[in-house]
Amino acid sequence: MKFMKLGSRPDTFYTTEAVRSVSCEVSSDLIIQVKGSRYLLHKFPLLSKCLRLQRLYAESPESTSELQLIKLHGFPGGVEAFELCAKFCYGITITLSAFNIVSTRCAAEYLQMTEDVEKGNLIYKIEVFLNSYILHGWRDSIVTLQTTKAFPSLSEEVGVTGRCIEAVASRVLAHPDKVGRAHSCYSSNGTESHRQRDKGWWGEDLAELEIDLYWRVMEAIKSGGKVPPRLIGDALRAYVSRWLPNLGKAMDGEGEGEGDDDGEVDSRNRLILESIISLLPAQKGAVSCSFLLKLLKAVNVLKASVSSKKNLAKRAGLQLDEATVGDILLPRCCENGTRHDVDTVLVMLEEFVWQVPSPPRVDVEFQEMRRSSSASHSSNLKVAKLVDRFLQEIGKDANLSMSKFVSIAEAIPDFARLNHDDLYKAIDVYLKEHPELSKGERKSLWQILDCKKLSVEACMHAAQNERLPLRVVVQVLFFEQARASMAAGQLPSNMKVLMEGQPTPSKAKTSFSTLPPEDQWSASGLKSPNSSVSTLKMKLAEEHDRVVKPSKMPSRPKRMFSKLWPISTSGSPKI
Repeated sequence: MKFMKLGSRPDTFYTTEAVRSVSCEVSSDLIIQVKGSRYLLHKFPLLSKCLRLQRLYAESPESTSELQLIKLHGFPGGVEAFELCAKFCYGITITLSAFNIVSTRCAAEYLQMTEDVEKGNLIYKIEVFLNSYILHGWRDSIVTLQTTKAFPSLSEEVGVTGRCIEAVASRVLAHPDKVGRAHSCYSSNGTESHRQRDKGWWGEDLAELEIDLYWRVMEAIKSGGKVPPRLIGDALRAYVSRWLPNLGKAMDGEGEGEGDDDGEVDSRNRLILESIISLLPAQKGAVSCSFLLKLLKAVNVLKASVSSKKNLAKRAGLQLDEATVGDILLPRCCENGTRHDVDTVLVMLEEFVWQVPSPPRVDVEFQEMRRSSSASHSSNLKVAKLVDRFLQEIGKDANLSMSKFVSIAEAIPDFARLNHDDLYKAIDVYLKEHPELSKGERKSLWQILDCKKLSVEACMHAAQNERLPLRVVVQVLFFEQARASMAAGQLPSNMKVLMEGQPTPSKAKTSFSTLPPEDQWSASGLKSPNSSVSTLKMKLAEEHDRVVKPSKMPSRPKRMFSKLWPISTSGSPKI
C-alpha cells in the first residue's frame, strides 16, 4: 500500500501530567483543547498555517495569563488527527496512508489549512497524494472508502467519498473479469509472490464495505453496463455470506439472540437484505434460484418490506424449475396459522406457469421448434414433481386449509403431470392429518386426482386405502383393469376412448419404480408386484359383487358400471 512522508524534523512531542507538549527553546504561549486533552503549543507555527485558529484566537477574550486557551469542539478524527496536523505545522515528520488520509484531510479542512493561508499547505499535499496514488490503487481505494464512514458528512463535503466510489467502480468496469486477479503478497522470506484469485474476486473485497457504501459502489458498477450479470450476482452472494452469516440458523429457529440489542441487529440486517434485493440484476439466471429463495426466507424471518418479498417471489418463479422442496419450504413467522408461507409459493407458481407456454404439437417438419419447446416442457415436468413433493410436506400441517392445498395442486397445468403417484400420496398425507374433513370435502379433494395416471403400485395402495371414497376406489380398479386388458389386446372398443393416450402398465410401473425409496409406499400387507394385476382383478370382482346386490348398493351404480364394462353371463368381469 502507498504511503507519503511529510516533514523532516524528529518527533519532539512528549506527555507530562496528561498534557502534551513539544520540546522547544521557546516557551509555549498557546493551549489547544481537543476532546478533554490539552496541548501546550506555540502560536506562530500553528496560526501561520491554520486560518480557523487565527479567527478563534482573534475572537477569544484577552487573558491575563501568558497562555491563551482555544477549545476545538467536535474536532474530526480526535486527538490523533489533530496531532498529525500540529506536527505538520512544526515540520515534524508525519506518515500518511490510506488508513489515516481521510481523518487527516477532514481535520485539515476543519482547521482551514488551505493555500490561501500558505502555499503548499496540508490540504494541497493531501489532495496530490490522494489523486496521484491512493485513487490509482485498488486496495488503497477500498480502505480509504471504508474510513470515510467515520466522517460521512465532511467526507462527502470534501469529495473524498465520491472519488473513491468512482475509482473503485472504474477499475471494475475496465476489466470486470481481471481486476486485481494477480494479488501481490509477501512470503515468509520477504520475497514478493503472486496468487491467483477466482474470477469475480473483486466482489469479496467489496464485501468489506458497509451496506450504504457498498450499495453506491454496486450501483455505479451496474450503471456502467460492462459487468456480466452473473459476476454481479456472485458479488452479491459474497456480501450476504459476509454480513448475514447466521441467516440460515435464524431461519431454522436457531441462533436467535436474546440480548437487548436484538431489535437493532434485526434492523441492520433488514437494511442489508432490502439493499441486496434492490441490487439484484434484472436478467434471469444472474443468481441461482436457491439464492433467491434463501433471501425470500430471510424476508419472512426479518419481516422485510412487502415490495422486497414480491420482487423476490417473481424472480424465483421464473427459475422455479431449479428449486428443491427444501428451498420452497418458506417459514411463516407467526404464532397462529400455517407453518409455511403457502401464499408466496402460489405467487411463484403463477409466475412460472405464466412464462412457460404449453408444449406445441409435435411436427417432424419443425425440428428446431420441437427442441426449443422441449426445454420448456421439461421445466414444467420438474416443477410438477416439485409441487407434488411440496404438497406432501405441507399436507402434514394441521392448520393448512383444503382450499390452499387444492390451489397449489391446481396451479400446475394438466399436461405437466405425466404421473399422479406423488399427487395421490400428497392427498393421502393430507387426509391422514385432517380426519375431520366432511364427506363432501373429501370428494372435492379427490377430484384433483386423475386415476388414469396412477401406476400399478399406486393403484394397489389405493384399492386398500380406507381414506378413499368408494367411488374413487371403483374408478381406480376400473382404469387399472382396463389398462391391463388394453395391454393384452382384450379391451372392448367402447372402452378405448376412455383410455386413449394413457400409458401402458409397463410404462406406469417404470415411472413409479424410479421414485426415491422414501416416496414409495410400504408393501407390507400387499401382494407381490408380480401378482398386482391379479389382485386388482379380484378386487374389481369383489366391488362388482357389491354393486350387483340390491340390498347393499343402489341400482344406479349397477347400471353405470354395466354401461362402462360388458358383463359375462357368469356375472364375472370379462378379462
